[in-house]
Amino acid sequence: MQAIVLFGHGARDIRWREPFDRLAALWRTQHSESAVELAFLEMMEPSLEQAIASLVAAGATKVVVVPVFFGQGAHLRNDFPVLLSACQEKYPTIALSATPAVGEDLAVLQAIVDFGARALIS
Repeated sequence: MQAIVLFGHGARDIRWREPFDRLAALWRTQHSESAVELAFLEMMEPSLEQAIASLVAAGATKVVVVPVFFGQGAHLRNDFPVLLSACQEKYPTIALSATPAVGEDLAVLQAIVDFGARALIS
């Protein structure tokens, strides 16, 4: 089974998580053949390791981690590789990979431009 982890920073305010929950729900609706878990770097759970453990327990053999960050800041350059490496060591039989930050993708940037353009029209 293939699976995806939507990986965010985390925050003290529980409401910060709401768009991530909606994002995971959209994934489940549109890609029901692939499992999805949320994971957070800090201040929220599950952690990356907890999310991957859950997916492995459900039968995942391939897990792609998608950092839902706007850019490749210090957390993604320094902290994230260490966490990902630890997960790979813990689950050596799982094909584990990561994408760049979502904000690095031109389609994501274009969606933000389109959002702003719609705001001007309304």
